[in-house]
Amino acid sequence: MTFGQKLAWDDTVLPFQLDASDIRGRVARLDGVLDGILKQHNYPLQVEALVAEMALLTALIGQTMKLRWKLSLQVQSDGPVRMIATDYYAPEAEGEAARIRAYASYDADRLTDGGAMDQLGKGYFAVLIDQGEGTTPYQGITPLNGVSLAESAGAYFAQSEQLPTRFSLSFGRASFPGGAESWRAGGIMIQHMPKASPFVAKAKAEAEGAVLAAADLVDGEEGENWNRVNILLDTVEELELIGPSVPPTDLLVRLFHEEGPRVFDSTTVRFGCTCSEERVRQSLSIYSAKDIARMTTDEGLVTADCQFCSAHYELDPTTVGFEAKEASNG
Repeated sequence: MTFGQKLAWDDTVLPFQLDASDIRGRVARLDGVLDGILKQHNYPLQVEALVAEMALLTALIGQTMKLRWKLSLQVQSDGPVRMIATDYYAPEAEGEAARIRAYASYDADRLTDGGAMDQLGKGYFAVLIDQGEGTTPYQGITPLNGVSLAESAGAYFAQSEQLPTRFSLSFGRASFPGGAESWRAGGIMIQHMPKASPFVAKAKAEAEGAVLAAADLVDGEEGENWNRVNILLDTVEELELIGPSVPPTDLLVRLFHEEGPRVFDSTTVRFGCTCSEERVRQSLSIYSAKDIARMTTDEGLVTADCQFCSAHYELDPTTVGFEAKEASNG
């Protein structure tokens, strides 16, 4: 795929509502964000694809976060890719950009020639919401279903939130004329607020030992609306999701014009890491001088590397740990 210059709707998430269907959703386009995330590591192609999909899901789900809240998604598996972790930091103030970071942990010698999902074994998909200091973080998990990370995310919303949810995603390498390849991603998330009896559906699913799906949560007119919008979403094309020729607003009209689409203010997203020397010092503040000595390298330094952005920190061991702080305060 070859594309031209960067567009105004790259690295944005646009929320919308379908008034005729009582369905809400979001359209995301990621460009520079993925470059920022993936250039930090030399991932194999299958791992890059998994990280790109997780970053796109994080942008779509995270857009609902209130100011200064944090959303974390995590995949744990017993396959070659052991873990994928992402963070979404909501804007600090109205009009500012949200920040996303992501990384993956994997066993290179266990990677196969199969597709991205073949690198994940049995495991789970987890969502963590941190509302800030003085609050208890919320966490929910659902088993990986082996189809896609998007399908696992949809299962999470059905099972843990009782919200019928679907993701349609596209991502891959693209190239500018005469330029190097880079990753682009785009996706649509739709979500129906259930008015029926989701807790009855959940109880039935649990009794049968099954995981809830979106279709289990809607019936009657709501079910018809949900099915109709899903059929319309099935018509979306890959280039409409990630390509430069169709703005998100035009895409919504093309797909859902009879559903009364209404858009709201978009959110800009960028790659951003929160690591710092101060945070490293804080994490080491629980250790004694004896513990710090065990962490000291032959060069006489305590070192730390950020898994998200690959930043490298080198600290004087006499300046870290709770005993060093006591000495400096005395």
